Amino acid sequence: MSTEKTSLSYKDAGVDIDAGEALVDQIKPLAASTRRPGAEAMLGGFGGAFDLKAAGFNDPILVSGTDGVGTKLRIAIDSGQLSTVGIDLVAMCVNDVLAQGAEPLFFLDYYATGKLTPDIAVLVISGIAEGCRQSGCALIGGETAEMPGMYEGDDFDLAGFVVGAAERGGLLPKEGEMLSGDVLIGLPSSGPHSNGYSLIRKIIEVSGLAWDAPAPFNSDQTLAEALLTPTKIYVKTLMPLVRQGLIKGLAHITGGGIKDNIPRMLPEHLNPKVDFSAWPRPDVFTWLQETGGIEEKELRRAFNCGLGMVLCVDKDKAMAVLAMLNTEPMTASGKAYIIGELCPAQT
Repeated sequence: MSTEKTSLSYKDAGVDIDAGEALVDQIKPLAASTRRPGAEAMLGGFGGAFDLKAAGFNDPILVSGTDGVGTKLRIAIDSGQLSTVGIDLVAMCVNDVLAQGAEPLFFLDYYATGKLTPDIAVLVISGIAEGCRQSGCALIGGETAEMPGMYEGDDFDLAGFVVGAAERGGLLPKEGEMLSGDVLIGLPSSGPHSNGYSLIRKIIEVSGLAWDAPAPFNSDQTLAEALLTPTKIYVKTLMPLVRQGLIKGLAHITGGGIKDNIPRMLPEHLNPKVDFSAWPRPDVFTWLQETGGIEEKELRRAFNCGLGMVLCVDKDKAMAVLAMLNTEPMTASGKAYIIGELCPAQT
């Protein structure tokens, strides 16, 4: 019997340090492409730094947020279409801090996988960099974790972390200024965004359709392409209005839909009165409802039903705000609609 010991390496255990170092080198140009005042967007250190003074703030309040992509990621992995889920990751985070009236400043990502494949990771992180460019925030760091035994095959998971800032007194919502009669304006979504995908995947299973089949609600795309349409980022459209003091509150329409998210920006004595016929419902939601036999009440709680962000504005300024939103280049976020108003809460 041999007593010679086998020499094991980290690579034998499934972790390739060289691949991780090579990945950092590959994504450095992606981070550099998101550079903005206050951040040099250089990777490789133990942390990322941001200079608030260089970003133009005098007396800032920091606002942070974190989120993931949810089971929309399962569709991306199964279909092999990974270039846009990074945009979703950024969007879900930056739209949340925007709803607090904060400008997104910098972003960090967490990418965890069972086996690091640099080409796949670069594709995903390229999407993250694109989301950062769309929102004007810098990608200043992150973590890539190779964890064999935790994830199987090509599976991976994503998490994102954003920090934004607003000048003291500029945070939203402005509950003390909200009045009955204030107007609600909706900005369109690009589809389900990153919510309701566990239900979507169940409906696809019932339908029997393959990911590469033509989308029944959009024949120009495959089913996977249509359902992976990235979440809209509203920062560049809405920050100018926030800074002008034209917005009293913002609701990012995520899990819980319009019904559950609008009240999050309101004081207890006011309720939203929403006209669900005031904007066109995208065909994807009609198809999901019919194919899955979803009741209207359930549909409105599971999905955004065509609105990604809702604004509360003074009734005397509503038409001016609507006109601004529907003037180029604001229309990059799509046509805005008056969808309702605030009314006294029933006691």
